[in-house]
Amino acid sequence: MSDTIITYKLQGESLVVESRHGTKTYDSQFLVAALLISVARRSGGISSEETGEMLELIEEHFQIKGAESLELLTRAMSELADKPELDQMLAELGTTLSDDEKEEVAYMALKVIAADGQRDVAEMERFSEAVEAIDIAPDIVHRAFDRYFSETLPGE
Repeated sequence: MSDTIITYKLQGESLVVESRHGTKTYDSQFLVAALLISVARRSGGISSEETGEMLELIEEHFQIKGAESLELLTRAMSELADKPELDQMLAELGTTLSDDEKEEVAYMALKVIAADGQRDVAEMERFSEAVEAIDIAPDIVHRAFDRYFSETLPGE
């Protein structure tokens, strides 16, 4: 059942959202999880490879245990399903990220897109929309692509 958002505001490094069912706070960890999910599911579903990659990336990036990464991803999926408009509001959290953090987010999204070995145009379109929404400059996206290819292509 969808929950209607009444108001939202950026408070420090968190997004505070008031809905019919109460007030919730979302941080940059949630933003990253939600963005990765949003990109991965754009192809119609999230593969087991993409899920595994998201779990690993979140564990490494935030240095949290596997169960906590799974809980974060599960919460993000649930919240995005319950509050569809939350996806657009999370872009506000992008203003709290440094350029290095934005590069890391773009890099992580690229790794999730590639995890299942499929080339899906819808996922790349969502990636472009997401990096634009959280205001990742083209040169930062370019660095993320360079980093991704230097780590994945043989002989580089």
